Amino acid sequence: MSTAQQVPDILSPEFAADPYPAYRVMRESAPLFWHEATQSWIVSRYEDVERVFKDKAGQFTTDNYDWQIEPVHGKTILQLSGREHAVRRALIAPAFRGSDLQEKFLPVIDRNSRELIDGFRHTGSADLVADYATRFPVNVIADMLGLDKADHARFHRWYTAVIAFLGNLSGDPEVAAAGDRTRVEFAEYMLPIIRERRDNLGDDLLSSLCAAEVDGVKMSDEDIKAFCSLLLAAGGETTDKAIASIFANLLVNPDQLAAVRADRSLIPRAFAETLRFTPPVHMIMRQSATDVELSGGTIPAGATVTCLIGSANRDERRYENPDRFDILRDDLTATTAFSAAADHLAFALGRHFCVGALLAKAEVETGVDQLLDAMPDLRLADGFDPVEQGVFTRGPGTLPVRFTPVTG
Repeated sequence: MSTAQQVPDILSPEFAADPYPAYRVMRESAPLFWHEATQSWIVSRYEDVERVFKDKAGQFTTDNYDWQIEPVHGKTILQLSGREHAVRRALIAPAFRGSDLQEKFLPVIDRNSRELIDGFRHTGSADLVADYATRFPVNVIADMLGLDKADHARFHRWYTAVIAFLGNLSGDPEVAAAGDRTRVEFAEYMLPIIRERRDNLGDDLLSSLCAAEVDGVKMSDEDIKAFCSLLLAAGGETTDKAIASIFANLLVNPDQLAAVRADRSLIPRAFAETLRFTPPVHMIMRQSATDVELSGGTIPAGATVTCLIGSANRDERRYENPDRFDILRDDLTATTAFSAAADHLAFALGRHFCVGALLAKAEVETGVDQLLDAMPDLRLADGFDPVEQGVFTRGPGTLPVRFTPVTG
């Protein structure tokens, strides 16, 4: 069994500042080790994380979400398995693919992006995080659900508290208390809206969830509330960080920014490479159902397993020059990057592959396209170098840019 003596601790300031060198050390000398503070086994190589996510032998569960997610969201689809999971996913999934996504929600995405850009397109400067990325996906989700976007500040506060709770690896009691408050506040806000919507169904996603039925099964008010909570947190935080990261990566690689600007069909490639190079979610946990042998040793049954997506996506055994951002790399397939056949791990894989992946793709493609149109000579503010923040989720905390306003 490998030891982690020489690996910077995942809770250390050194790791938070730049985890990538630590990931490299883990992959090389400690691909599996016990982390006392989080009471979990740390897994860092691509082949091992992929195996945990795909779980073809039924060796891993999401039972860890009983304590990691349920206290803030209530019981969600992430915790379900087998038939219960399949039915619940069948109730939810249609809204996030095919005709519903194309006809109902692409206009919502387009409109929300334009509204935000209109707020700064004539100024010549913006912070792409504060002015756009943190607002856009949450506004889209609120609009999709038929909620009042005037409540944006509350939504943002809630999902920030939820993500902090999920990433509370050190067990900070204040973060735990804020997560608990959020669960109560969100339920008080959401349950009356769900009950009212059941009596007055409309054309929004919340109405679809209220009406959806598969094999005689409908979602309860509590099920819908938990899913909306999950959607705001997972869809808000991750797409927010993905949009900020795609621009940070392109701005520090001006040749690739120029290529994307000239050929917008490269946007999916830029997004896929961003998901590999700087994924919004750096770690996802699972629980072992049996003893499982991985690189470097055996995980005992019933253990929590922390899968380091941020490390696996930079595994030199899987990708050539993994620490280089390259939208044209030939070992990443953009056409499958947003499906369960993806060859990066940012959306997980297998039966718990991110149900909102195509929604995220639509948001990012629309957002990047419109921002490039509005800012033809987009550049970083003088002297600014993008810096990632976060451990559990990670992305630029701020991204000040300058551009010449488009007139007319």
